Amino acid sequence: MWARQILLIIIGLSSGMIVAGGLFSFISGLGVVSDLADRTHTGEHVMLYEDAITLGGILGNAFWIFQVSIPKAGWLLPVFGLLAGIFTGCWAMALAEMLDVFPIFVRRTKVLRCIPWAILGTAIGKCLGSFLFFYQRWGR
Repeated sequence: MWARQILLIIIGLSSGMIVAGGLFSFISGLGVVSDLADRTHTGEHVMLYEDAITLGGILGNAFWIFQVSIPKAGWLLPVFGLLAGIFTGCWAMALAEMLDVFPIFVRRTKVLRCIPWAILGTAIGKCLGSFLFFYQRWGR
């Protein structure tokens, strides 16, 4: 009985580490961290950014698995939502940039003057969609 539980623990932890390593490799491969450091002229802090992303992934998983609650931290939810949205948006933009989605889209639709409005509309739509989703889920 104990041997089976220990084996399941080892398999679960190993699988989680492999998946997390793959995700962090994907984020690094997209160049999200280095691109942000380059654009903000803070290249000397790349290791700090990567450590913060790794620590955030580890703590997020630990809080989720062990259902850690932070008392009187309701004000942290909007801050977390903003930071998670910024990170997700940067990740999506890095993926889109890597795949050259926007240049192909612009070439095919021949829309040059409205590109900033299309990007702004996409960002506003993503924000409103996220807000409505989370408001319906937890705002009751």
